Amino acid sequence: MTTQSQTLVGWHVEMEFREEGDRTRAVGMVRLGDGTEVRAHGTANRHPSDPDQLRVGEEIAGARALMDLASQLLQKAHVEIDEVSGRHSHPIPR
Repeated sequence: MTTQSQTLVGWHVEMEFREEGDRTRAVGMVRLGDGTEVRAHGTANRHPSDPDQLRVGEEIAGARALMDLASQLLQKAHVEIDEVSGRHSHPIPR
């Protein structure tokens, strides 16, 4: 018996960055297969004594936005499971 693997859906995550002085802000967005758009935010602050490296600020702010996105997706999945099963799970802290 052979098992075939199929990709059911693909997601594309968009990430935008804005530099404001010593602060980097990231906004992430993913559009799910059901048409839902989930947006998330992350920030990074450069200490005044640190060298000016925009890439590092983007990586930190982007990682924080992705963690926020992951948390929101987990919460959405729990709500959908609860709706189908009739159970009520505890919300995931954000």
